[in-house]
Amino acid sequence: MFRDVLAQWPSGVTVVTTVVDGVRHGMTASSFSSVSLDPPLVSICLDRKLYSHGLVERGGVFGISVLAKDQADVARRFAGMTDAEDRFAGESWSTASTGVPLLDSALGWLDCRVVHAYPGGDHTIFVGEVLSGRAARRTAPLLFHSRGWGQFADVLPDVATLADSGLVPSLLQHGQSGEEVRRTAHRVRRSGIRVRVADLTGTASLENLAWHDGPSRPGDGRIEGSALVESRLQARQAADRGVSVLETRASARDLRSVRRACDLLGHFASTPGADQRVVVLSDVFADERVDETLAAIDRLLSADATEVCLDDTTGSATPLQVRALLQDSVGLARPVPLRLRLRDNDRLGLVNVLTALKSGVHHFDTTLGGLDGAVATEDLVRLLGTLDVTTPVDPSTLDTLVRQVRERVSRTSSVAVGSGLTTTDPAPLPTL
Repeated sequence: MFRDVLAQWPSGVTVVTTVVDGVRHGMTASSFSSVSLDPPLVSICLDRKLYSHGLVERGGVFGISVLAKDQADVARRFAGMTDAEDRFAGESWSTASTGVPLLDSALGWLDCRVVHAYPGGDHTIFVGEVLSGRAARRTAPLLFHSRGWGQFADVLPDVATLADSGLVPSLLQHGQSGEEVRRTAHRVRRSGIRVRVADLTGTASLENLAWHDGPSRPGDGRIEGSALVESRLQARQAADRGVSVLETRASARDLRSVRRACDLLGHFASTPGADQRVVVLSDVFADERVDETLAAIDRLLSADATEVCLDDTTGSATPLQVRALLQDSVGLARPVPLRLRLRDNDRLGLVNVLTALKSGVHHFDTTLGGLDGAVATEDLVRLLGTLDVTTPVDPSTLDTLVRQVRERVSRTSSVAVGSGLTTTDPAPLPTL
């Protein structure tokens, strides 16, 4: 009965390591706990019959490597559940103050010297002074519960926010007049969506851009929209017209563009009225670019970005690629929000959205009607509604806008449009 009750207590998983006479040893353990912050003390409880117990007692040192959710194989190996002759093989290890092996790919590690050993029934409670430590990764931990390995369940957010960076250029491309574009952009902003009202990196006249309809909050001179810029002059021009969100682009595979974005973020921070500083990071969803993307995000955060948008630039992202990137980037960025701009190629857009939601993302950049091939705003709002995820968007207003845009575009454009406007049937919803 006692063991059955304890099996219901979930815990993290560690590899406890030690070294004696130059020979290293390790075992999987969940009986690890913090004891004190000042001085920094931790404890491990080891069965007195274990070989590891005698080594820690004799050597007086031990290391703690906290395992991540993708390291169940490491846990099994050090628990003696495989036939591996060398448990340390295949992994990268470092040493610190005591010389014990410390797992480089762990969530983090602590290097400890035994300062107390207390009897605890058939176990010994070793209290260790932490001499050094490192938090190496930011992702979910491996858990042990009911005699099995697991991880935290994916929790959907309560609230999601939406932006639309593709509406204005898409409407212009589909033959809409400047006045129609401004009017539609204004109504979409009123519905609760942040619209990119101006792209100053192009050749459009300042007075012909979508901010010309005036501020969306009467009386304060501010526009609840964003502007894409690539220079200090353009940033000032946008801010002077009341735009409160300044965006710039960078490529995850181009370090120089990331550095330029960091420099521009510093200027954004000193620009009056620029409440938010956003970098749209392109070329992110490729297996070989995960490390580059994480490094770019880290640089942008250090430069005080208030939001980073990950753009599925080529539309090739798969659910596995989305998951692989987000499992590390969400924790790395927190509390700065990550926003995703996903394409709807092969009808995978909403599947990728659901994957992102379950990975901790709750900010998205879509396009009304899917005009430019991005996930259609109305499809995403419908999906969020079925998941009980609320948004500031008024669905009835949005439905009216989509219908009006569909009618106008069908009259003025011969260009094929995105999935949201080519069918009367909404995109099929993915299942949990």
